[in-house]
Amino acid sequence: MVTKPVKLLFLCTHNACRSILAEAIFRQQAGDKFIAASAGSSPAGKVFPQTLEKLVQHGYNTEGLHSKSWEALSDYHPDIVITVCDQAAGESCPVWFGKAVKAHWGLTDASHIADTAERNHCFDALIQLLESRVEALCHLPLAELSSADISTELKRIGAMT
Repeated sequence: MVTKPVKLLFLCTHNACRSILAEAIFRQQAGDKFIAASAGSSPAGKVFPQTLEKLVQHGYNTEGLHSKSWEALSDYHPDIVITVCDQAAGESCPVWFGKAVKAHWGLTDASHIADTAERNHCFDALIQLLESRVEALCHLPLAELSSADISTELKRIGAMT
């Protein structure tokens, strides 16, 4: 039996750091079981340079990654939307009104850290955390779960530290 890939959308305000990390890591780690994209409600228009540098440093392909508005994905109908803004830091997250299972994985914005060593450490930690979360999501039997069960599992995965 052939099943269609699950479409994921990682959503943040500026689509310049965290959502880009999530898209790149997911694209590479998840294989053909998933299709991943990222977007922003108010995109920066460019990816924070160190985001791409760190992805390359960790062995990820950065081809095609760019900061874009969710309006650019009007034909992309995700099954799952994951916001990655940091509500704990007072950031407001964009709200996706389309039909999709929604989850929130709050992540620190490394691009806002002034100290270079601290920023480097934050990027490395974000990549490691996203790798763990992607692995956990890839092991879920999504075809066997209800939307409510998927939502519960996404919340559990989002709480991973």
